[in-house]
Amino acid sequence: MGQVVQVFGSVLILVSFGLAQLRRMSTQSRPYLMLNLAGSATLAANAAAGAQWGFLLLEGAWVVVSGLGLVAAAHGRRRGPGRRPRWRRGPAAPARPRPLPHRR
Repeated sequence: MGQVVQVFGSVLILVSFGLAQLRRMSTQSRPYLMLNLAGSATLAANAAAGAQWGFLLLEGAWVVVSGLGLVAAAHGRRRGPGRRPRWRRGPAAPARPRPLPHRR
């Protein structure tokens, strides 16, 4: 029974990872984070039951990271690469021209 639980949890994580690699799912989307959370929680529970402390630490960390990502997504605080912080979302400041070098 333990092997079935491990395979199920692993499949959940691998499906989300595969879809992200194929660019079919964003790594910051709720479905991705939910699949990761469910898979990691399943594997963490299985690791705890089997006293596999290193594996529990790894999967427990993924549970926390995925959970924090879901909380941030629920509050609309997702920031991906290239997104400006909320306090800087106004119009971008114009670029200042570079001064010309002095020639003698």
